[in-house]
Amino acid sequence: MILGRADGTMVQAPEPAVHRSWPEDGFPHGVYGPIPDDLTAAANEQLDNFAEILRSRGIRVDRPESIDFSQRVSTPDWTQDSMFGCMPPRDVLITVGNEILEATMCYRSRWFEYLCYRPLIDSYYRADPDMRWEAAPKPRLTDASYKKDFWPEYESLDFAQQIARVRANDLVLTEAEPLFDAADIVRFGKDLFVQLSMVTNRSGVDWLRRHFPSHRVHAVTFANAHPVHIDATWVPLRPGLVLHCGEREAEPELVEYFKMNDWEIVPAAPPTMTWDGLPRLCFCSPWLSMNILSLGPDTVCVEASEVAQMELLDKLGFEVIPVPFWDVATFGGGLHCSTVDVHREGTLQDYFPRRHGRF
Repeated sequence: MILGRADGTMVQAPEPAVHRSWPEDGFPHGVYGPIPDDLTAAANEQLDNFAEILRSRGIRVDRPESIDFSQRVSTPDWTQDSMFGCMPPRDVLITVGNEILEATMCYRSRWFEYLCYRPLIDSYYRADPDMRWEAAPKPRLTDASYKKDFWPEYESLDFAQQIARVRANDLVLTEAEPLFDAADIVRFGKDLFVQLSMVTNRSGVDWLRRHFPSHRVHAVTFANAHPVHIDATWVPLRPGLVLHCGEREAEPELVEYFKMNDWEIVPAAPPTMTWDGLPRLCFCSPWLSMNILSLGPDTVCVEASEVAQMELLDKLGFEVIPVPFWDVATFGGGLHCSTVDVHREGTLQDYFPRRHGRF
């Protein structure tokens, strides 16, 4: 597995795709800079501890190379006053079969983030003659890729209006070019479910559908007013069992597709973490509690303070490995977000032989 690093992570400079504002911590909207050293040290301690837990299970753990994320970056089309970081590699990379694919990334601050992983990917490519190394088309990310003045207008809507926009994928991204984050893709064998979100558009799903012709690629939405990444909403646990965030209603067709193929959909336990208890500068929700890492069909890693989630999974027959990890949330995610599985044992399976509606 690849496990991210917290070093050098920034509260990124303003850009069209993302809105950050933490006035109580010295970062009101428009102010950017490095995440404080004490938060970085706490996150790195938990990341290093997680690495040792994985190694104790016989898992090889590789780490990306941090670069100067405070530097200004540019292309011929734009200039961005800072980058972001390299804690959540799941956002950038996805492994499908013998291929590692680099996602497009719609944040200008994350456009160059793939550079942190290139030395690792190059080493895998040189070591394995059967590996495919692919990169989705790097987007231009001109102003045409974003809806002008989206955030003030969207935040003025009520919840029902926002969900209607989510279902229609009428969000911050336009369809000017294919855009997707790898963490909006969840793999169920031959089926890939891709969440339409603030960072993934329909053109991105279409590109993935053409790129993976031997897979069924499905666009999905949930009743989440601020969708960014699917791995705290719809999480495969083992064949026939999926964990669902009950607050984020799934589309009826998606639910029926799973049920008619004999999948059990289990609501996740309510998170122990509260909105008020989230770490400083954290842009994740308490539902990061279900951002778990599966090590196999019977073993899962869960944030150590999420007792209800661990009890639920224990009752479902899993060996649960508690991992302290909430200090990492400030840097972009949980146990699943922080990792990319490079190599797993097993073969491609078709878990959905029966079709339903558009699925």
